[in-house]
Amino acid sequence: MKKLNILVVEDGKSQREILRDFLRGEGHTVMEAEDGETALQRVQNHPFDLLLLDYRMPGMDGMDVLKAVKTVNPEIDVVIITAHGTIETAVDAMKAGALDYIMKPLEFDELLILVDRVAERRNLIRENELLRKELREKGITTDRIIYRSFRMQELINMAGRIANSRATVLIQGESGTGKELLARLIHQLSPRSEKPIITINCNALSENLLESELFGHEKGSFTGAAARRIGRFEEADGGTLFLDEIGEITASVQIKLLRFLQEREFQRVGGNQTIHADVRIISATNRDLEARVREGFFREDLFYRLNVVVMNIPPLRDRKDDIPPLIEHFLKRFSIDNGKKIDAISREARDLLLKYDYPGNVRELENIIERAVVIARENTISVADLPFQPSPPAEEDLETGLLKKSLEDIEKKLIQAAMDDTGNNQSRAAEILGISERMLRYKLKKLGLKE
Repeated sequence: MKKLNILVVEDGKSQREILRDFLRGEGHTVMEAEDGETALQRVQNHPFDLLLLDYRMPGMDGMDVLKAVKTVNPEIDVVIITAHGTIETAVDAMKAGALDYIMKPLEFDELLILVDRVAERRNLIRENELLRKELREKGITTDRIIYRSFRMQELINMAGRIANSRATVLIQGESGTGKELLARLIHQLSPRSEKPIITINCNALSENLLESELFGHEKGSFTGAAARRIGRFEEADGGTLFLDEIGEITASVQIKLLRFLQEREFQRVGGNQTIHADVRIISATNRDLEARVREGFFREDLFYRLNVVVMNIPPLRDRKDDIPPLIEHFLKRFSIDNGKKIDAISREARDLLLKYDYPGNVRELENIIERAVVIARENTISVADLPFQPSPPAEEDLETGLLKKSLEDIEKKLIQAAMDDTGNNQSRAAEILGISERMLRYKLKKLGLKE
């Protein structure tokens, strides 16, 4: 794990020295600052990876320091240390650019998990930068995949690592998350990039048409087959075949696909000639294929052939860090397409867009921005240009103001819900929550939840 340059900003001398000694003991380079002004001086003169920043300090408080640090160097990761764990504190810190928070009294296991997460994140960023450099040198662009979140960085990084292999890839994710874009990136990065990537939507064709589309057919093999037709496997020879909605193929097509994956050969419909093809299979589904196997709709042996490498694209609601750059991308694109000069979104409209859950994922956000650009009367997108409006405040909110619940209570409910939804499967629950399994186990113990 990469060792970090860390600045501990804490007005309490003993607490500061304890943190310093602990982190140095883990191999990190650590400097100290007893107040906000000193911290800014350190940031201006030294390259830090991480700031551990106390929220309550005399003079400049943690929020002021955070905003100033992000102005000096927006690449520095900041973790807020607070004894005042209200929703408002965390939300304000995250909006200002904090990566995470940790509550006093500090528990060193939790601190170490956070520091390891920062180190992993920065290592991933560095690898992605090297990947982008390699792509630019090859004349390949990833501009169509717009992302900022750590989870998407992990997927792009994985795409670079698996591209050179011959392994089949199964991409899972809800409709509209960008499964085909990820498949095309894998193809572009692979030695097959000079050959075609052929895409077919398995759910769009009937069984007979899909079989003919994939494997081709001989003249007279069925009514309407007036001539021989070359199938997608032959067209993709040397390249990649992307099978979208693979979970919808019928039993007979599953058998033929399994044979190809085992033998790398097939026969056209109505033919007896054995044809060999060098094709890499990337498939995608928005269905739970394991559940389809259990229900008897999908062959288990085919499932294991397809999911040698599995890539799960999270829905947009679980990676909201990606929403702002996606908004800017679509705003620019549709302004140009429609000959308009829409150069901004009002704060209220942006807030609504960030809070919305996007059941249609990136595709839905794209449609929302296109519609807003088309109907906008001004150069700024307003709430009136969006297809949804703010909800009226709840009666309880009107009487008592915004409800204040501790972060720990909300955290407990989220973790319990994730564990319930996954049947107490820690790996899947951690993936849903966007944290490591190690962090999840720590939280389960800390919050008194059963593992």
